[in-house]
Order: sequence, then C-alpha cells, then structure tokens
Amino acid sequence: MLTIAGITVRLGGRTILDKATAAITPRSRVGLIGRNGAGKSTLMKVMIGQLDPDDGEIEMPRGIRLGYIAQETPSGTATPFETVLAADTERATLMAEAESCHDPDRLGHVYDRLLAIDAYTADARAARVLLGLGFDEEMQGRPLDSYSGGWKMRVALAALLFSEPDVLLLDEPSNHLDLEATLWLENFLKNYPGTLVVISHERDLLNNVVDTIAHLEGGKLSLYAGGYDSFERQRAERAAQLAAAKASQDAQRARLQDYIARNSARASTAKQAQSRAKMLAKMQPIAALADDPSLSFDFPSPTELKPPLITLDMASVGYTPGTPVLRKLNLRIGPDDRIALLGRNGNGKTTLARLLAAQLAPMDGAINASGKMRVGYFTQYQVEELDGDDTPLQHMTRAMASKTPGAVRAQLGRFGFSGDKAMTRVDKLSGGERARLALALITRDAPHLLILDEPTNHLDVDSREALVQALNGYDGAVILVSHDRHMVELVADRLVLVDGGKAIDYAGSIDDYIDFILGRNQPRGEAKPSKADRKTASKARDEAKALRQAAADAEAATARLVAEVEKLDRALIDPTAEPGLARLSMSEIAQRRVTIAADLEAAEARWLETSEQLETLAA
Repeated sequence: MLTIAGITVRLGGRTILDKATAAITPRSRVGLIGRNGAGKSTLMKVMIGQLDPDDGEIEMPRGIRLGYIAQETPSGTATPFETVLAADTERATLMAEAESCHDPDRLGHVYDRLLAIDAYTADARAARVLLGLGFDEEMQGRPLDSYSGGWKMRVALAALLFSEPDVLLLDEPSNHLDLEATLWLENFLKNYPGTLVVISHERDLLNNVVDTIAHLEGGKLSLYAGGYDSFERQRAERAAQLAAAKASQDAQRARLQDYIARNSARASTAKQAQSRAKMLAKMQPIAALADDPSLSFDFPSPTELKPPLITLDMASVGYTPGTPVLRKLNLRIGPDDRIALLGRNGNGKTTLARLLAAQLAPMDGAINASGKMRVGYFTQYQVEELDGDDTPLQHMTRAMASKTPGAVRAQLGRFGFSGDKAMTRVDKLSGGERARLALALITRDAPHLLILDEPTNHLDVDSREALVQALNGYDGAVILVSHDRHMVELVADRLVLVDGGKAIDYAGSIDDYIDFILGRNQPRGEAKPSKADRKTASKARDEAKALRQAAADAEAATARLVAEVEKLDRALIDPTAEPGLARLSMSEIAQRRVTIAADLEAAEARWLETSEQLETLAA
C-alpha cells in the first residue's frame, strides 16, 4: 500500500497541495489528472522525494522501488541499447560479480538471483522495449549524442520501463511519442506487473489502461473507480454541466443528427452517416466550468476562397539537395478539408506540414497555392520560443502592429487572455496557457488553413475537448499532426499516411489504422491479382477518387451554405445577432438569403448526383 497522507505544499506563497490524501493499493493503475497548474507534477515530486512537503507524508513499505524519469536526459557516447541495459542496476552488479567471484557458495546465490530476475533474456527485452518506442536495430546502436532531445526522452522512458520498478511513476509519457509508439506504450502498461501512477491528458490511455482516476482539484485528491469516461460520468452526477458549453454542443449534435436522419437510408451515404453517428456517440461534454478562461478557443472565420487551396503535383521535398524526404507528392487540399497526417516520427509528417506552410520549397515538381490564402502554422517550437519577460498583450501588440488596441484585445480575448491575464508575464503562465497564446498569435489574421503539429501536448483533458469543439466550429481547412486519437477521430474526416517517402490518402478509419499498426484483423493469404485486374482496379479507383472529391466538395459547399443561411436567419430575427451583417438592410439580408438558398439547392443536387454515381460505380 502506498499512502498519500495529508500532503500540503506551498510554493511562492501559494498553496499547491492542501492536505491531499489517497491510498493506492498494490498493482493498481492510477491516472492522476487535473487542470494545468493543479499540482500533479508537484505531488509526484513529493512521492519520489525530490520535494519536501510542508505537512503530511508519503507512507510505503520498506524496500519498495520507485521508478521515475530523471529531469536530465541521458547523453554521451553510450548507445540507447547500452543505456537501457544499464538501467537494471541489480543485473549489472550481479553480472559483474559473476565474472569475478571465486566463492562457490556466493556464486551459487548470484546465479540463482540472475535466474530469478530473468537476467539472461535482458538483451532481448531491452531491444523489444526500444523497438516499441521507435528505435530500429540501427538506431539502437548509435551514440546518444546523435539524437535530439525528444529521442533522448524516449531512451529515458525505455530505460525506466525496462527496469520494472515496483511503483512506476510517469508524467505525460506520450508527449514525445508518435501515435504508433503511444499505442505500443499503452499495451505495455496494460500488462505492467507493478503499481502504476501516470499523469496523462490522453483520454484513450486513461480509458484503456487505468482502473482508478485520482482527480486533483483545489489542492485536494478525490479517487474515482474506472477510467476517464467513468470519471466524467461520476463527476457529472455531482455537478450539472453549464448551459453555455451545452448549448454549443447541442447545436453540433443537432446538425449531426439531422445529417444522420437524412442520409442513413441511402447506400451511397450510409457510410458517411455511420461515421457521423460514431462521432455523435463519442462526443464528450466539457466538464469544467464554462466561464473558465483556460477553456477558451475561438478561431476567427476566414474570408471565402475558391477551391483548391493547395495542389501538389509530383512534388518532392527535403533538406539536403538531391536527397528528398518525400517524393512525387500528389495532394489536393480544399477550403473545408480536415486532414490528419499519420505515420511514425521521422517519416516526414513535419516536413510535409512545412511544405504546405511554405516554409520549405519543393525540390522537384510543383506546389500551387491560392494567392490570397493565409496559413496559420502551430508547432511546439513556437510555444518554447515565446519571450518569458513579455506579456500576452505585448506579444500580440507586436504581431498586430497595424491594428487598433481594441482589435488586439479582442484577439487575446478569443483565447482567454482578458483583464489581468493579458498582463501576466509569459514565464508565469502554465504550459497550456502558453499553447493558447501561440494559437492566438498564429490565427490573428483569420487564416484559411490551420496546420497544427501536436497542439495538445500541454493541454489538459478539458482544454483538449474545448479545442476539438473549436476546430469543429472553424470555417477553414485543418491539417492535423497528433498522437491524440480522440482528437484525430473527432476532427479529421480525411487521413493521409506519410510513409516510405510518400504521402497518400488512407482509405480506412483511424480504428482501421490502429488495427494495422497492432497487426489486428488483417487479411491473410489473399490471391495476387492479375495485371489486367490491377489495371481495371486502378482505373476504378481513379474514377472513384474523382467522384469522392467532387462529392466532398459539394458536401463542404452544402455545409458552408447551410451555416450562411443560419446566420442570415438569425440576422432577420435579431439584427444585432450577426455584427458582420449589420451594414445590410433587412431587404438586402432577405435577398441574400434567397440567393444563398438557391446555391444551397444546387450544391445539394451536385452532391446527390455524385453520390449516385459513386453508388453505381460500387455496384
């Protein structure tokens, strides 16, 4: 039993933990959650003895081994494989003693202990852990100093997992991992033989791995049986969700339900309807108070542009002349596309994102982009490079130098930086607040395309849910790189796999991709098609791809026009409801509605026609 007994911690005159108390039973799997800045990492530092509490204590059996990743990442000329093997200090000591010991009795005890700790399979186990975290055989033999900080963090995690402490303490272990490594880690933790305490904001990990949620709020700890969804349901029974968050989600639910009701019966649209039904079933309410500014994400709507926004035509891109990372790229991105880039870290997802953001030029082929298109590109580097001495207001004032102070304040307010928060030094902000500031900066010009590279790393679960809803309400295109499966599933309606120097549309769902990665439900022993069959299938795929794109364009136009009609209807009822239409008279608004309604009817007709053609082609 590990007992957290009345822990109180005060830092900088502020009480972080206030008599926090909980009992963790052996072999339990605990997810430690709470809002950004709630004190989760502080509590974990108290548990491992890095921080002395002002009051209370951690009680545990004598001799219990705690495992926690050190703040300094491993470095030097040692290889990842050597570093991981060395993490099992008992094995290393016994192996050295076996080489030098001449006492037969002692040598017998040494060999017995080596057998008991499974020492002779250590090489294979170390290699498996490293492989699961993305290190192939060649990478396992390279010196640590040849790796970036993110990869060194993976080595540190591998070493900790390999050492198998009695109590494994993990603080956001997936932050430096891609989706594939996250899936491996999740499966590893499911079978971990000891006690696990993990700080995580990954909804899927918290649902699939942990059996207890420890919620830290107001300095207090509360335990809930089950995973994260179970915690949400239990907490919802204690506190009703506020109307502001509910109203926004109800509107989204209504749109999804209307689409499902209209399209479930048709064979050509049943799959899309099922996809939306799945999205509807997975929608989670925002559990925290809606007036909490740390839940504020409001992306400004861009002006309308004709499709496509970007076209890649046999483009190649990389960093070293003559050695492209990606080759022969053929992609078309429309104004309403929601694309998630899949693939292991190092395969070129960020390279493709930088090409689309015009930070890299193609080495070969062509990239054609709308001349009026604005792009907002978010990376973790932007969060890290914020000037800690400046305030959000100073950052935004510099970025919007040609705008009025009111416009600057309004953009900050969209992301929760109003009043005193706008005047707080950046080095006093939490990681999640800095991420929100970076998002506010990149969207100041209302971009037509948002490219988000791991936007959730510093966001807690509620903030992630708020970001999902904000992205679903955003009128522009989205390119998403994320290991958060929940976000990918609810935001993206198109998947692009970046692998083997290529970037191609992935035909399946995110669940299909996870099955592929884990080797589940894969076809076996299928006959190889003939050349003629392959040619026919290729032609059919090309025709189907063109029709799907036409259907997607028509559907996107329909969604945009429906939203425009709704805005006009609100303006006809209440002229103050839509400030953007305030300059128009009621008759002008009514005439515009007639025109938009006609365009909507035409878009729906195009969509039905292409859907019927797809149905015929599939028959």
